[in-house]
Amino acid sequence: MAESMKGMHRTHRCTELNKEDIGKTVTVMGWVAKYRNKGGLIFIDLRDRSGILQLVYEEQDCGSEVFEKAAKLRNEYVIAATGVVTERAAINENIPTGHIEIRVKETRILSEAETTPFEIVSDLKTKEELRLKYRYLDLRRPDMQEKLMLKSKVLRLMRDFMADEGFVEVETPIMCNSTPEGARDYLVPSRVNQGCFYALPQSPQVLKQLLMLSGFDRYFQIARCFRDEDLRADRQPEFTQADMELSFVDVDDVLEVNERLIKHIMKETKGIDIELPLPRMKWQDAMNDYGSDKPDTRFEMKLVDVSEVVKGCGFGVFTSALEMKNGSVRGINVKGQAGMPRKKIDALVDKAKGFGAKGLAYLTVNEDGTYKSSFSKFMTEEELDKLVQTMKGEKGDLLLFAADKTSLVWNVLGALRLDLGEELGLIDKSKFNFLWIVEFPLLGWNEDENRFQAEHHPFTAPMEEDWENADKDPGSIRAKAYDIVLNGYELGGGSVRIYQNDVQEKMFELLGFTKEEAHNKFGFLLDAFKYGVPPHAGLAYGVDRFVMLLAGAENIREVIAFPKNKDAMDLMLGSPNAVDTKQLDELGIMIKKAE
Repeated sequence: MAESMKGMHRTHRCTELNKEDIGKTVTVMGWVAKYRNKGGLIFIDLRDRSGILQLVYEEQDCGSEVFEKAAKLRNEYVIAATGVVTERAAINENIPTGHIEIRVKETRILSEAETTPFEIVSDLKTKEELRLKYRYLDLRRPDMQEKLMLKSKVLRLMRDFMADEGFVEVETPIMCNSTPEGARDYLVPSRVNQGCFYALPQSPQVLKQLLMLSGFDRYFQIARCFRDEDLRADRQPEFTQADMELSFVDVDDVLEVNERLIKHIMKETKGIDIELPLPRMKWQDAMNDYGSDKPDTRFEMKLVDVSEVVKGCGFGVFTSALEMKNGSVRGINVKGQAGMPRKKIDALVDKAKGFGAKGLAYLTVNEDGTYKSSFSKFMTEEELDKLVQTMKGEKGDLLLFAADKTSLVWNVLGALRLDLGEELGLIDKSKFNFLWIVEFPLLGWNEDENRFQAEHHPFTAPMEEDWENADKDPGSIRAKAYDIVLNGYELGGGSVRIYQNDVQEKMFELLGFTKEEAHNKFGFLLDAFKYGVPPHAGLAYGVDRFVMLLAGAENIREVIAFPKNKDAMDLMLGSPNAVDTKQLDELGIMIKKAE
């Protein structure tokens, strides 16, 4: 039967006590993490969010009533205990309180507990579905609490830093309007205005630009954002974004303040002093060398363009790729893996096909200097020598090649590079490699819609020296856009914004919008820009993703208190769920059954 804690007051969390407190009478409260009855002695490991503390019940010391109560305790009971801090006979160096224990004089059972569906321990090996169903229990586990407390610390560090840098924290609406040119929106039906919908914000993008127009100069917000897109290990439908916008700045100003923010966070959370300025890499170089605009630079294995070397050879897979518009042949050198079993090479070919390739060509450099290849009969010895030389192939190396449209080749080899780096243990997991990716393309061609689309968003400023190509070669224009990348993950991104009316109108024209369409979609912003707008730029971080990497977690769900699963469902709350017909009637909504 649960007891009241009336008259008892917690004096300390478990790990707030140490050897300096020996002799003090204290009161602690928490959950029973472990129970051991040794006859005349009962040992309890008490757990709260700070850690573990050992309680000792000795019948001759605490009295038979308290001892009998202690004998009833079981794992996950919630208790209060008052006693004297004493030095521990058997030291435990693995916990902060390993030199002390509490000799209990009084205890109360505040809440009993049934047997939990899984152990409340760190490094739990159980199905994630079960953990998500009982998330409130999962969150009791020490490693989960550590991750969420790390996230809390990162958010506090961000807020304090931004405040010191003169940023004003402003909240923006959760219910706003649907915006084109982005991911799919989550829609909220309006009861008052039936047939109309709010949209949950993918980002406060337009609103933070309006705050610059309003004269706030520097804006910051820890914003909740929502995107209805396919999920993966580093993506959730709702997420936390650290959002900022600055006036009267250019690219270097934004990067400089954010580098200092990152340095501050890394020092305070990991004790790591990162060197500034952070390295910068042009988007084109990132794609050419790593096949990715978020390259993991903790290991080498760069892509090599061998198009010129194989041009005119007898291998049709290579030559047909070079006949395509924007086609190329590229390879990666997997050092020392010439002896990779054929079964594994076939698995790599299947992976390549999974990424969209028609296949994967390979060549091994044997220890005697000869070659074994899937295409050697189509090329002369001289051509093969030149190919191996270009790839910097040495005895014992495995060379892999993809041939197709360059965008596809980048995607295939970039993905294989990451898989091989992980599988072969080439990645130093202790490293935190930050870098900026800059000079992104402003526009990308959408073949399905036969038009250009904004690679970032329609308000991204072009690089001035490229803008003269707006009419003759729009695809060549680079953007004043930048991403901050850490260990192969995009932590955040932003850009300098367009603030000149003529440039913005031309941008909409390039995107295929008529003036009427542009005004229908962005009229409020275009109208606002008539009243004097400062040059401005911004950036936003995915906080959950950043904390995931700081915590060494492999899934973003590990740093979100109540996440959705891979099917965007909350297994604990049972959402999304069906609603009453009455609610739908009030909204003027009728459910159409799928055929």
